[in-house]
Amino acid sequence: MSGPPPVGAPVLFPLPFDKPYDYLAGETDPPSPGAFVRAPLGPRERIGVVWRSDRPAGERAIDPSRLKPLVARLDAPALSADVMAFVEWVAAYTMFPLGSVLRLVMRGGDALRPVKAATGYLLGPGQDVDAVATTPGRRAVVAAAAAAGAPATARALAQAAGVGEGVVRGLVAAGALESVAIDPDVPFAPPDLDAPGRALSADQEQAAARAAALVDETKPKPLLIDGVTGSGKTEVYLEAVAAALRADPQAQALILLPEIALTLPFLERVAERFRAAPAAWHADVKPAERRRVWKRVADGSARIVVGARSALFLPFRNLRLIVVDEEHESAYKQEDGVVYHGRDMAVARAALGRFPVLLASATPSLETVVNVEAGRYDFVRLSSRFGPAQLPAVNLVDLRRTPAEPGAWLAPELVNAVDRRLARREQSLLFINRRGYAPLTICRRCGHRMKAPDSDTWLVEHRFENRLVCHHTGFSMPKPAACPNCGAVGGLAACGPGVERLAEEVARRWPDARSAVLSSDTAQTPAALQETLARMKAGDVDILVATQVVAKGHTFPGLTLVGVVDADMGLAGGDLRAAERPFQLISQVTGRAGRADKPGAALLQTYQPDAPVLRALAAGDRDSFLEAEAEGRRRLGFPPYGRLAAVILRSADETALKAAADAHRAALAPARDVAVWGPAPAPIYRLRGEARIRFLVKAARDVRVQGFLEDWLARVKLRGPVRRTVDIDPYSFL
Repeated sequence: MSGPPPVGAPVLFPLPFDKPYDYLAGETDPPSPGAFVRAPLGPRERIGVVWRSDRPAGERAIDPSRLKPLVARLDAPALSADVMAFVEWVAAYTMFPLGSVLRLVMRGGDALRPVKAATGYLLGPGQDVDAVATTPGRRAVVAAAAAAGAPATARALAQAAGVGEGVVRGLVAAGALESVAIDPDVPFAPPDLDAPGRALSADQEQAAARAAALVDETKPKPLLIDGVTGSGKTEVYLEAVAAALRADPQAQALILLPEIALTLPFLERVAERFRAAPAAWHADVKPAERRRVWKRVADGSARIVVGARSALFLPFRNLRLIVVDEEHESAYKQEDGVVYHGRDMAVARAALGRFPVLLASATPSLETVVNVEAGRYDFVRLSSRFGPAQLPAVNLVDLRRTPAEPGAWLAPELVNAVDRRLARREQSLLFINRRGYAPLTICRRCGHRMKAPDSDTWLVEHRFENRLVCHHTGFSMPKPAACPNCGAVGGLAACGPGVERLAEEVARRWPDARSAVLSSDTAQTPAALQETLARMKAGDVDILVATQVVAKGHTFPGLTLVGVVDADMGLAGGDLRAAERPFQLISQVTGRAGRADKPGAALLQTYQPDAPVLRALAAGDRDSFLEAEAEGRRRLGFPPYGRLAAVILRSADETALKAAADAHRAALAPARDVAVWGPAPAPIYRLRGEARIRFLVKAARDVRVQGFLEDWLARVKLRGPVRRTVDIDPYSFL
């Protein structure tokens, strides 16, 4: 008598595959969809996920004799149906292979591989502890072990007791501490949902109540928390986080932040609110901690996650709320690998899971504002700062009338304003969004511009390190003594100001002032960044010269003046957000002033005082600015009133690249409400040794642009060394 037939299992691998592959799963207890398995693939074994079968009904099954068996089923929580549906949706929307999107979920380091147990220690039973705890250090360790209530590592006990690990080992040798094997990926402490939050204003209470009420809705709309800088948006959405976690003891919440610089102080704020540290997920998290976060998110014990855009793809067990802070930020756009926008994917993730997504910003993106006006999103407004703080007065400094003196970058009006703050023992922030000393290095004799090798990108001088650096490719070299083109010694000159050059002027003008410089170059580690921010908050810095790392999420009680040294930067960006982005950035950075009990002011240095974006900033008229931006895009049919997609071809072989571009152009077929521009060289044509050619697809809002692209690109077979990337909803046009 024969047994039941073998069962097939479709397995998706985290590789650029469009579909899963079938394997033999055995006759009994086959793995369910979402299970992690190890299976042979070519000459190797790889970890994949049992996927849902997409085989059409009635299609003949593959002969089991042709299938290879699975090697093993891994001891890990299976992916939830929500996560799998999200992977499928993202793949379809972005037009990237299904397996490439799955790879975003599985980037948890060694989370799926066996990990050696760590050694923990607890107080040994039946021991005369007093007899061995004969020093203050030993007594402190004993007290720490008693307070822990569970086995703790030697490092954890030593840190808690304020001693070296040798003291702990001495107690182990004396028998006062007993060793036990523990999981190195310790669970996160549960949040205290009964802990009170900060006092809220009446407006904040109403907004928090509206956000919290979304938790009980079966199909909630996205909610925009539209609040001026300093209005307390964070406290509002933390109340919603608490409500979501109270409503379901298994619920998880995700808070997305656009930059690592915001993450570290924010983690402390969340820990203060919930009396427990949240799980952190961003590029600077070390591999062991990434493994821990991934595992604890997968088993559901990490209930609050704070992270960058990639945290969307963590394997949440029961995600019930997403917050996208600073939702307007272009940093949410992922440009490498799978190309996606974190805010838009967060909205999609929430819609698929039927739970709330909160979008918070003082300067919402036009896309979000239009969604609110169309009724697709709800909104709450916080129109004033919390407590006695007032928004700063913003004024323009016309550099055509009152320029800076030769060799300087600060106009007299801004210099005088800094002088007054120093006299009153108040702080000033001088903002310029250029890293390094100067954005361009040029030879005075022959005009040669220093560029990165195999790229059309200028090298930025970093005088503190005496190096020339490309911020696009990461290339770095010592600044040469002679021009590499004509050989002129000492002929290379720095053109334009960067943050380091501005700091040089500050040191010259105010030698007795306590100044500091802050950019991603001068603070290359989270600890260095936090050290400067802490000095600024404590009032130990008089003048801070900084880039956009300080523009968002920071409160400096003594800061009353913000000077924007080059407000014209970015106004000629050449894309549809060339005005919106400077408006958002300058609004955010000027909003750092006057956030406590002293009034603040902001001065914007400009050669274009009549530019609409700068007039709107000076008038504090955000809504009129957005209305004008919306009208311009509506007339042209640009997002959010139309669709854009980019097709980028790249190759080190320019002949093959141009042939591929011609083939794409020839394969185009007319389509209703669709226009294709190009091929055209990318503004930065050569990058990292590859030349790049772009097409831009513009379509009406109701056109499914992915369908058009699928039909078009299927008619072109890429040959030779040409690569192709599709970018739905492009943000960068370089």
